[in-house]
Amino acid sequence: MTAPIEHPLKTTPLYAAHIAAGARMVPFAGYEMPVQYLDGVMKEHLWTREHAGLFDVSHMGQARLRGVAPLAAFEEVVPGDFINLKPGKQKYSVLLNRSGGIIDDLMAGRPDDDGLFVVVNGACKDNDFKIINDELAGQVKIDRLENRALLALQGPEAAAVFQAHAPQASSMVFMDVRPIHAFGQDLIVSRSGYTGEDGYEISIPAEAAVEVWNALLADARVKPIGLGARDSLRLEAGLPLYGHDLDETVSPVEGDLTFAINKNRREQRDFPGAARIVGELAAGPARVRVALKVLAGAPAREGAEIADLNGAVIGVVTSGGYSPCLKCGIALGFVTPVHAAVGGHLKVIVRGKAQAAEVVKTPFVPHRYVRKLPT
Repeated sequence: MTAPIEHPLKTTPLYAAHIAAGARMVPFAGYEMPVQYLDGVMKEHLWTREHAGLFDVSHMGQARLRGVAPLAAFEEVVPGDFINLKPGKQKYSVLLNRSGGIIDDLMAGRPDDDGLFVVVNGACKDNDFKIINDELAGQVKIDRLENRALLALQGPEAAAVFQAHAPQASSMVFMDVRPIHAFGQDLIVSRSGYTGEDGYEISIPAEAAVEVWNALLADARVKPIGLGARDSLRLEAGLPLYGHDLDETVSPVEGDLTFAINKNRREQRDFPGAARIVGELAAGPARVRVALKVLAGAPAREGAEIADLNGAVIGVVTSGGYSPCLKCGIALGFVTPVHAAVGGHLKVIVRGKAQAAEVVKTPFVPHRYVRKLPT
């Protein structure tokens, strides 16, 4: 019998820097990635909320979509309005299958006139780009930017840190994206992130990644942050994680992502799965994503059942953990719509024990995006 072929994990350009910083490395999305550094997840989480955390997210898929009309073509696979996307702006969207399920969630923007700049999840990138290529063949050429790293600098002091190196970034607000020359390199910078904090995502030539990483960490306000704190930060921010809170069975309506379906697209019904999605918008879905605050007991983890007050199972937790800021368990999960009202009381089943939980609004911890510059 032939032994299965083991595929070695990939590494980002910052692998050696992570090891030197004392990172604990784990497999993630086919890469060896830092889950935490010497301070541990809790301290890294709170440091990001109070100062500035630096994340290596180079495993993500970066690409340029070019063609005669790439914005119009892109609308054939997503439900957002990209034809009217202004230069210098980006937006969140979802790649859809023909039944209206989410293949992946992504960011797509216009930093310049060179088509669309797209960033997708690392574990999904090969499949995403194959689907886009297959669906838009002849209209769009995909240039995968395998020679670029991606950093995320997040937290209340992130803007001051980055603007010291790139003063031109001071005029950017949330969801702006533009080319910026800094650190002697041509960067693609967006004022965005997945922690709920203000900050920037910075696309860098791979050969300059270590230099930029070290330059940012030279500032006492910045510490390296691993995937563990990235996950707890995004959970506090109420942001879904693909492969957990979203998958190919979940529609944008079920996933509480209706903001990603622009009004004109709803009327045109010309995106994959439009019949299902428009139907759910009108009549309501069979399930809906909710946020739960665990009122007592241990945190409810992924896979925990959600029950009504009579003990009947009405859903499942898809992301859950301890909130370092709220000092209690929080979770995202799916329930039947009749149980989704904010303020409603439910139970989560943890190790066979029913624990009280309340349906709350997201985010659990307020977002601090800069949507308008001070005058």
